[in-house]
Amino acid sequence: LPRLVREFVAQNNTSQIKHVIQILSQEFALSQHPHSRKGGLIGLAACSIALGKDSGLYLKELIEPVLTCFNDADSRLRYYACEALYNIVKVARGSVLPHFNVLFDGLSKLAADPDPNVKSGSELLDRLLKDIVTESNQFDLVGFIPLLRERIYSNNQYARQFIISWILVLESVPDINLLDYLPEILDGLFQILGDNSKEIRKMCEVALGEFLKEIKKNPSSVKFAEMANILVIHCQAADDLIQLTAMCWMREFIQLAGRVMLPYSSGILTAVLPCLSYDDRKKNIKEVANVCNQSLMKLVIPEDDEMDEAKQSVNVPAEPTSEESLSKPEAASSGESPLIWTIRRKLDFAALNQPLSFPCSCERIQVTLNLDGIVQVLDCHLHDTSIGMMTRIAVLKWLYHLYIKTPRKMFRHTDSLFPILLRTLSDESDEVILKDLELLAEIASSPAGQTEEGHGPSDGSDVRPGPAELHVPARAGQLSSSGMKGLECSPSTPTMNSYFYKFMINLLKRFSSERKLLETRGAFIIRQLCLLLNAENIFHSMADILLREEDLKFASTMVHTLNTILLTSSELFQLRNQLKDLKTPESRNLFCCLYRSWCHNPVTTVSLCFLTQNYKHAYDLIQKFGDLEVTVDFLTEVDKLVQLIECPIFTYLRLQLLDVKNNPYLIKALYGLLMLLPQSSAFQLLSHRLQCVPNPELMQTTDNTKPSTSFKRTAASNIDYTELLQHFEKVQNKHLEARHQRAGRAEQLDRRVVL
Repeated sequence: LPRLVREFVAQNNTSQIKHVIQILSQEFALSQHPHSRKGGLIGLAACSIALGKDSGLYLKELIEPVLTCFNDADSRLRYYACEALYNIVKVARGSVLPHFNVLFDGLSKLAADPDPNVKSGSELLDRLLKDIVTESNQFDLVGFIPLLRERIYSNNQYARQFIISWILVLESVPDINLLDYLPEILDGLFQILGDNSKEIRKMCEVALGEFLKEIKKNPSSVKFAEMANILVIHCQAADDLIQLTAMCWMREFIQLAGRVMLPYSSGILTAVLPCLSYDDRKKNIKEVANVCNQSLMKLVIPEDDEMDEAKQSVNVPAEPTSEESLSKPEAASSGESPLIWTIRRKLDFAALNQPLSFPCSCERIQVTLNLDGIVQVLDCHLHDTSIGMMTRIAVLKWLYHLYIKTPRKMFRHTDSLFPILLRTLSDESDEVILKDLELLAEIASSPAGQTEEGHGPSDGSDVRPGPAELHVPARAGQLSSSGMKGLECSPSTPTMNSYFYKFMINLLKRFSSERKLLETRGAFIIRQLCLLLNAENIFHSMADILLREEDLKFASTMVHTLNTILLTSSELFQLRNQLKDLKTPESRNLFCCLYRSWCHNPVTTVSLCFLTQNYKHAYDLIQKFGDLEVTVDFLTEVDKLVQLIECPIFTYLRLQLLDVKNNPYLIKALYGLLMLLPQSSAFQLLSHRLQCVPNPELMQTTDNTKPSTSFKRTAASNIDYTELLQHFEKVQNKHLEARHQRAGRAEQLDRRVVL
């Protein structure tokens, strides 16, 4: 046969050569008889050897019958076919490259062959083909990529190993730029990374590492945007290696591509935020996720608050709706890769439905921050009670950062975020509460909240409580003298925005509905707010709200809490000094505002008078206590007040006891408290203190013709103490009526139970 073929070659008898090949193919290689098929394969190989360099002219006729035998049920026939193709390729060398796809397709099947001899033969053929591709500069990468993209999703271990080996070879060839087509195969590579075989996982890890090195060397030619969503999916993988590798890629992408990644921020946050709460078993993933989170946050700049989205939309691919994506099923039949459909199926957020066609990634293009998508993701994570503490902290940090960088756009979302931010105050973690308070304080004090129209109340009168909110009646005829300049702030402090008063109302509503929160975290929350915002504003607004609170029991409890904070917290040192002297109209205004609300609790009202050195009025109040219902709770509060008098906060008061002549009402007020107390430890404590007062015979009231220093200060204050005393009586009468009503309801309930 070889001699016959060589004669035809010498005669340039092409038709006879084709006739010989056709006979070998049709009558032997494709015969029904196995021995004929073996003979045909040997004949085709011999024919190729005889043709020599001219075999390239007849490769299609030589290769097709051999590849058909790759599917033969007889393993020996498959081995003969492999051997025949090896000889054909060895002779033809570079001429086989136009037929590379069919050869690759056949080899990928033989790589998974169960027969070891066939597999061994296919490996020899595979090495030969790799050598030819490496030596040649005519490899058609564009034509090969669709086949590679299809085969890369194989689940067979040997097929996967075969695919990875070819990717490594192509990546090593200088003339072949596989990086341009990485978006087509990246998803498949991450799928292979999760293989059960350690060897295959290692090979895939090496391949991905080589690609990442190439990306770092040539970031300008990388299509970052086309691979962003692929990484988002695999950053959420259950396999630790896949997740860590994808997260490392995401870190590099954010750092290399910069703001090109911003349109994909919501998807990145969806993947990254849960990883921040991982324990030490996934420490590596947690650390890389933290870097991704910080790097992404730095991409948000103040200019994002000013960009005209309409103008920028031409620079970034539009985000198709889910309906648009689902309305194009023909894309699957037109060659769209499985990874695109996987992405469209897995990503739940509209912001992640980015098309996978993006121009050059590193062109200097302006991108629009998809703030709606980011806020949606952050809000979703805050509502998820199963997420870890570090994730919640990261979410709050993100929201705070967005309010700092893009306040104008963020205030459009404030009404929807406000309820969950208030609920977060009930979190178990102090760190979470601190971050939440920082965010709420920024919302309440940001200038953007004042100028934003239609989002939040313009002043306190616009607040309309819902069914579960605090009952705040209309303001007409009920404002205190401190309300002359609005409810948001005190005249001596910077004006808060329209959300400040709304925040105060809803915070008190929260305390009212969750008494446990008030008991365990109330003081902590208010003290932190006094650090973050203006303490005078906070006390001024809360006092004004509580003045008109219909739940008198809650009002009394809240006033007691605020009074304790006022008297004991180091954060309120400046406010205490301001109230101590009442030198300015603003301080007197604040005192009157606080006093009217403090009347909900008689003992706290007396303590406020002690703080402001209104000793005569304190004595007058204590005289009224005889008309009140003295309960165990009342006596307990008197006991606590005595304890407070012995604290450093009232050092000045104790020193004033030395000046009996100028402070007679202070001594009389303290004796009044002593008379209220039963024979208890507090009684003994106050009694011992009063025994230390010098010259008890001088405790008579000073002659009115010689006003004391304290009287001068009181006279200058222009405070109508008679009106304040009447207000105190009025509030206490309300409390008495409320107690009688509660007692009546309790009695009726007891009767029903008996009946």
